[in-house]
Amino acid sequence: MGSRRSALLIGDNTISKYHPLQAVEQEIVRVFQEYLDVSGTEDRDMLHADRLQPYDLCISYTDSWRVPVSPAQTAGLLTYVSGGGGLLVIHNGISLQARYELSQLAGAKFTGHPPYGPLEFHPAAADHDIMKGIGAFSMDEEPYRFDFDPMTEKTVLLEYSHEGARWPAAWAHEYGLGRVVYLMPGHHVQSFLHPEYRKLILQGGQWASRKA
Repeated sequence: MGSRRSALLIGDNTISKYHPLQAVEQEIVRVFQEYLDVSGTEDRDMLHADRLQPYDLCISYTDSWRVPVSPAQTAGLLTYVSGGGGLLVIHNGISLQARYELSQLAGAKFTGHPPYGPLEFHPAAADHDIMKGIGAFSMDEEPYRFDFDPMTEKTVLLEYSHEGARWPAAWAHEYGLGRVVYLMPGHHVQSFLHPEYRKLILQGGQWASRKA
């Protein structure tokens, strides 16, 4: 790996129905380019503990809601995070919930979403390191809904307004010795071009990987 810090970005192209990794991979690489090297892959075997260990951060953009990772891959990711690794889950990356153990790791389960459209996002924990310098912003997105895991103590970082209520759009928590961040936006490449959201991705990854 050399002296540069690094991240593994895992997603799907061949089996992706809605969110192919190749559509957004280059922008995710650019978000982190001054901070760490990001390597994209569809190879689920990279989730084995010994293969994840060299990375400072794992980024999930998986899009396989009905195809769970294997028990060995699940154990690898759980071992990596609980041992001190960082996990950044973006938008559809929560499809890891196809394994209930990884749903708990992510802190919530996706339950569906109303139609794509303009959303207003509001900081919910302005004093958190991830939210430093990030104000309210608007963007077109899929308004994901979630059921939170009651056993996971998480900090909601960001909310969005929809149908007269506010809904969670990002959160963070610790898992064993590691850290997990979930960010709801990320439906397509336009999401990754928004300057405020790019800052949120970067700072979320820095916090998860314990980079000051």
